[in-house]
Amino acid sequence: MQETQKLELQYNKEGKIYSPLGKRYKVATPEEIIRQKFVCTLVNSYKYNLEQMQEEVKTQKGKNAARADIVIWKSPKDKQDKNPPLIIVECKADTIRISEGDYAQGESYARLTNAPFFVTHNNYETRFWRVIKDKMPGFTQEIANIPENNASDKEIDKLLKDLVVFKEDEFAKILWECHCHIRDNDKFDPTKAFDEIAKILFMKVYVERKLIKGEADNKFTIEYVKEAEKYNPNYLEWLFNETKKEFAKDQIFIDNEKIELKNATIYKIIERLQIYNLSNTSSDIKGVAFEKFLGQTFRGELGQFFTPRPIVEFMIEMINPQENEVSCDPASGSGGFLIRIFSKVRELIQQDIIKQYEAYKQSIVKDINNITDIEAKKLTSKKNELEKQLETDTQGTRLFKLSNHCIYGTDANDRMARTSKMNMIMHGDGHGGIHHHDGLLNINGIFENRFDIILTNPPFGSNVRKENTIRAEDAQTYLNNNGEVSYTEEKKEQIENYYKTYGKETYQNAQRKILDNIGKPIASLFALKPNLESDKTEHLFINRCLDLLKPGVEWESFCQKVCLIRQMQNMCESL
Repeated sequence: MQETQKLELQYNKEGKIYSPLGKRYKVATPEEIIRQKFVCTLVNSYKYNLEQMQEEVKTQKGKNAARADIVIWKSPKDKQDKNPPLIIVECKADTIRISEGDYAQGESYARLTNAPFFVTHNNYETRFWRVIKDKMPGFTQEIANIPENNASDKEIDKLLKDLVVFKEDEFAKILWECHCHIRDNDKFDPTKAFDEIAKILFMKVYVERKLIKGEADNKFTIEYVKEAEKYNPNYLEWLFNETKKEFAKDQIFIDNEKIELKNATIYKIIERLQIYNLSNTSSDIKGVAFEKFLGQTFRGELGQFFTPRPIVEFMIEMINPQENEVSCDPASGSGGFLIRIFSKVRELIQQDIIKQYEAYKQSIVKDINNITDIEAKKLTSKKNELEKQLETDTQGTRLFKLSNHCIYGTDANDRMARTSKMNMIMHGDGHGGIHHHDGLLNINGIFENRFDIILTNPPFGSNVRKENTIRAEDAQTYLNNNGEVSYTEEKKEQIENYYKTYGKETYQNAQRKILDNIGKPIASLFALKPNLESDKTEHLFINRCLDLLKPGVEWESFCQKVCLIRQMQNMCESL
């Protein structure tokens, strides 16, 4: 049997891109390239024929009626008979993530044409949707994929039950149900139950990362686990060890950590989570749901009080963080302040990318309705150049800098430090600067006179006792026989990276503040501001915040803001 020829992008000598649906060469604008790439995907991956598709289809009558980018019918005959289509595809610009407005636009086209499915697509993400026709507009269901050409009703039904993304309330509810099942079945206290559900969540993230990279088998299903255990009785232990390797650099799990649940409990949780696609769930939904779960777990059960989200958002708006400003929370808790700073600045960067692209477009395009080939090439080149700045894993990009050099936090509670890292991963990234460490002491990039922004809810109501002294293990380096700051061989690369990032002399001075005071009370590090007491934790943290800030902050103004924020939080907690 002869293999079907793949559909590939075609350009002519003038640089125009061929539209197989329009049967003509078109100016290769960035937007047009996105559309033609997806046409190739529909043909090559989903097996649709060009004869059952059409581009730029009016979704309603009228001179200025909107046009759907790509429309797909069940068959060429359905298209010819002008029957309702099967799928509407809305291709969007690549400069930002697809927004809710884009989903609404795709849904509108689908409802107007009576199509049961629609797709929103750019090079960042492709999201698949099912229109619920007996519900009001806005009520859609995100699904794992669209059906392939000639899919049977049974195959479509299986598709609709396949990996789907979470809705916010649904994710939070399922996490809580899994958490309660651990407590009821294994009799763990709330904190221990939280630790165990976190391990399984990251095991699922690991498996999904493998699927994205092309691995054929979904190892996070109850069917796969039961089959794998026939050949490896310790399959779940093996899978968790592989997960630990995946997140080793993030320092989320310790080397000898294990899942301590009964196998029956793990099976139940896998069965509950297996149909959902955590990786494709937007960071906004995933992050908010994870925070709700944290609130239920820690606030209600443990007495751990997190700053209410409205207060956090108010503070972020008041501070108005900007790109390249360095931020810190020395008592980061679940990471709420740092997450909002990261999200706010990421949004500013995305908006600036759009602004730059649109300004460039206006500067070179003479007629927006008749873009020339030369103009299109310039636009594509500019788009590719700007989009690189939105990559989080490429050194030197704007988002890499934000994620790795502008967000810092620490918490003395190891569970909270781990939770903060998890929370930031759920929200998109920026977790690399989070540490399990006493917030009053220097670590990594957290030291004096360095930060543009300090946002924190310091621990209130406790005392720092005289026996709370500085230990040698609180430092990341040590003093050699000559009294010089040095380090062990295994830490050589890490410390040298710190030297490059912060400056060798600056970093060594920050470490000396610990090394020169080993055995002394932590409170002795601070020259306390007026009216602050050396044994009050919140007073030392206020002093620490001022020390961490770059010079120039007025003491009275700082205290007034701290008092205002604390009063607002007290009001929220009393409601």
